[in-house]
Order: sequence, then structure tokens, then C-alpha cells
Amino acid sequence: MASSKMRRLGVQLGAVVMALGLASCTGTPGPTPSSTTGSTAPAEPTATFNFGTGSMPLGLDPAMTADSESYRITRQVLEGLVGVDGETGQTTPLLATEWKDSNNGLSYDFTLRSKVTFQDGTPFDAAAVCANFNRWFTFPAELRKQAPGISFRGVFKAYSDEPVFSIYKDCKVVSAENVQINLTRPYTGFLKALTLPAFAMSSPAAMEAQKANLLDKVQNGQAVSAYASHPVGTGPYQFSAWDEQKVTLTSYKGYWGDRGQIATINFIPYDHAQTRQQALLDGKIDAYDLVTSGTFDQLVKKGVQIIQRDPFSVMYLGINQGVAPLEKLEVRQAIEMAIDKESLIRRFFIDNTAQASQFVPPKLSGFNNNAPSLGYNPEKAKELLEKAGYKGEELKFYYPLNATRAYLPTPEKIYAEISRQLVAVGLNIKPVPVDWEDGYLQKVQSPGDHALHLLGWNGSYADADNFLGPLFGETSGEFGYSDSEVFHKIERARALPEGDDRNTQYQAINAEIAASVPAVPIAFPISALALSDKVQSYPASPVLNEVFTNVRLKP
Repeated sequence: MASSKMRRLGVQLGAVVMALGLASCTGTPGPTPSSTTGSTAPAEPTATFNFGTGSMPLGLDPAMTADSESYRITRQVLEGLVGVDGETGQTTPLLATEWKDSNNGLSYDFTLRSKVTFQDGTPFDAAAVCANFNRWFTFPAELRKQAPGISFRGVFKAYSDEPVFSIYKDCKVVSAENVQINLTRPYTGFLKALTLPAFAMSSPAAMEAQKANLLDKVQNGQAVSAYASHPVGTGPYQFSAWDEQKVTLTSYKGYWGDRGQIATINFIPYDHAQTRQQALLDGKIDAYDLVTSGTFDQLVKKGVQIIQRDPFSVMYLGINQGVAPLEKLEVRQAIEMAIDKESLIRRFFIDNTAQASQFVPPKLSGFNNNAPSLGYNPEKAKELLEKAGYKGEELKFYYPLNATRAYLPTPEKIYAEISRQLVAVGLNIKPVPVDWEDGYLQKVQSPGDHALHLLGWNGSYADADNFLGPLFGETSGEFGYSDSEVFHKIERARALPEGDDRNTQYQAINAEIAASVPAVPIAFPISALALSDKVQSYPASPVLNEVFTNVRLKP
């Protein structure tokens, strides 16, 4: 890339991702991620840290959203039972200090960390754990329609109104510090899935007081509850304020672990890469995420610190088979063959971003080296459209405005180039720009007239199921994809023990999905952060598990 130092960073982060891919679930306690050493009391946090983001969050109830900017904030405020070690990728204790499974993987007993309180002063205990799990399990159908970003179904497959299909069975309070979670069938990735921000623990008292399941407000185009504007967890930072300019968190004095150096965090959105860059150079922010290829070299020339993450996301062109004529395989194949992925990556992504022919990143078990790829062949695409009887039907192409994501650095420019390539083979494209904060995710993930759309998926834990399950494990409004055979295979693979058989199953699923083209995977992007001279180190994580108590500032 630009320097040997940055190349070394890439190698180190690559080792982290490799470890993530090899890690297995374990009941063995590891080091607590926020422990202090020695008998000297830690210094009180005093620093203010201004962090530039790609957009405002879509809501701060992590159980209700799959938005990475929302998760960036909720990871500071709420914690789950299980954490991830950033160096080894192993599951580690967080709110649970240890665990064991029994009954052939159907029961998990967790020992909870003692003397932990939520930021509203209420105790964290087994009853609070069960209150959270039971809330997720009993989400009513109407609420689920309002919040398509709910992760529970993608992991546990069904809710309480269809218990026969759900992996989750129940949660039992054994004692104040011991809780048992029971499953209806084995799920190998269960512990890893608990590291998802969506399964962080919220204060039951705060959820009740702020009617967390009543989505009677609108925030950035999303239906949200009052709780989604003021979350309460056990994390090192507590919610302070959210206005039009920023979201502010402050250090929680009652936190059970290391409180770090930062007393106040301001998350300040900048819609475009150039404005984020200028804010850093002007000293308005101390760091920002989502450096783009267009600003990377400029930052290097100015001597700005850059940290790269290895790819743990996939960018894709979504195809909705519920819109004619996209139900025809030949039309979907033509769309794939019309796209010059190499050109897109060269122009709009950071160097060393890899082309994608499937939806599982290459360093995860289950990646298929031989997944079918039709390649760039515009002449063949024209032949397929003619064979399919395409008559120039209009295809609405949705793309987001004023947003940057790790998987989608410059959406407007990427849309323009993909659209040009599709028009070149004879497709009739109608642009539909939607501001990210005007409900873009809601529009493209729900049934509707979106024929094509730009989106991607950020992995949150190291398992192929984290990619294939949420995207293609069931019928969705996003793709209009309904392949019961693939759904069954994903269901079977997620229950298999770690090993060659499970990997082989996921490789076969990858190939089958690629052959049917429910969407076109384009890139496994490398993302990067820029840091001011104020920052000594930043806990960059391939799965974006970056808690700011681990940011180290220069004296």
C-alpha cells in the first residue's frame, strides 16, 4: 500500500481474521476484556474524544437494527454475555464469566459477573438476562414488520408464535448469578452469535419505562421507540445526548471494568469522505472511520495515521425476484455478466480489495475457492437478455445518498458506474436515490418495487452462517428469494459440529447460491480509519468490535 508500516498493520489484522475463522466456541473462561492489574486505583477518565462517522445511527436499540453506525455506539453502552478477543478471535467472558453446555448442546449454563449494575442503577442478574431473551423471542408480528433489521430471526429462525420452528426454547433463572438458556436443537454457532450487538443486555426497567416495543417515533426514517433514543446497558459509557449534530456518551462511573482514558465521546456524522478528512485535518475530530480510496493517498501524504482492517464485509448488488422479469435466471445472469467488478474495485475501493464471487469472505471456513462466477461478458449478457425475452421493462435501481459504509464507500459513484454498465447491455434502468437517513434500509429490505439496489453485509462473528443465514436462510423482502432446498441446507449446516463436514456443506451452499444469482457479490472491501496525532493506538477489529475504553491517547 503506501508504506511498510501500513503493510505490517494489514498482515497483523489478517492474522486476527484468520484466528477468527479458526476459533471455536469454548466454555473455558479467558481473560476479562476490561480488567485492571495491580492494586493502584485507575485514574479517572478525563479526555474528550470526537469521532467522525459516516452518518447518524438509525436507532440505539440494537435488538431492532442491523445498522453499523448504530452498533458502533451501542457497543459502548451495552454488553452481551459473551465477548470476542480481538487478538485470538476466541469467545471470551463479558457479562458471563464462564459457561458450559450439556444435553448434547441443547442447554447452556452461564455464570454471571457479580455486582454489575445497569446505568440506571438496577442490578444485572439472571432475571435481567431472561427478560431480554424473552423480549426478543416474543416480538409481536406487527413490530417485526416495522423493524426489518431485527437479528433474532436470522439466528434463532422463529419467534414464540411459531415455537416449533425456533431454535430458542426458553431461559431459566437458576439463581441471581446463574442462568440457563435452552435450545430446541443444536446450533454450533450459538456462543459466537451471542457476541452480536443485537444480543446485548438492556435494562428491563428502562425498556419498560420507555416502552421499548412501541415504535411510535420516527428517527432518520426508521420507526423507533423512546428507548431507541436513550438505551441503558452495563457498558463503560452511558447515553448522554442526541441532537442534530452529534450523539454524546459519557463514562459510566459504576462500570465494573476498566474505564479507560476517555470521559466523553462525541460521535459526529459527516456524510462525505472529503468532509470527514477536512474535519480531521482541521482538528475538529480526533479520528474517523471509512477512509475512501479517493482520500487515502492525500492522508498518507499529510502523514496522517491510517489503520486498515482486513475484509470482513461483502458489497453486493441486490436483485428482487418479486419484480418481473427478474424471476428469470437468464436476466439475473445477464446482470451479473454486465458488471465489470475489476473496474469498480480499481476505481472506488482501497487497494487490495478482492473481487467477490460469493457472500462468505475468503478467510472464513466455508469459503468456496471454486464458487461459480460468470465473469464480465457484456456480449453474452445481451444474448441472455434476448433469450429471456426481455422487452425493455423498467427496472427501478435504489441506491443510498449521504452515507458511507465499510462495504459501500461512495454509493453515488458506484451506482453511476454500475448503472452505466447495465444500460450498456440493454437494460432499462430508472434511478431511485434515497437518503440513507430517510429509511433506505427499510425500503430495500422490505417487499416493494425495488428491482435492484446497492447494499452490503458486515460480519459480526466468525462463522459462515453469520453471512449466509441472515441473507439467504429464509424468504426475504429484499431479494424475493425462496429456495426451500437452500434454506434446509443452511439449517442443517449450522447444526453440524466444527470440522470438514460443516465446511464442505457451506462450500456447497455457497456454490448453489452463486449459481442462482439472487444478488451479485462484487467486493470484499478493505476498510480503514484515520487517526489524529492525539491517538496512540486504536482497537481496530475486523468485526468492528471496537470499544473506546481501549483507545490509548498520547500523554
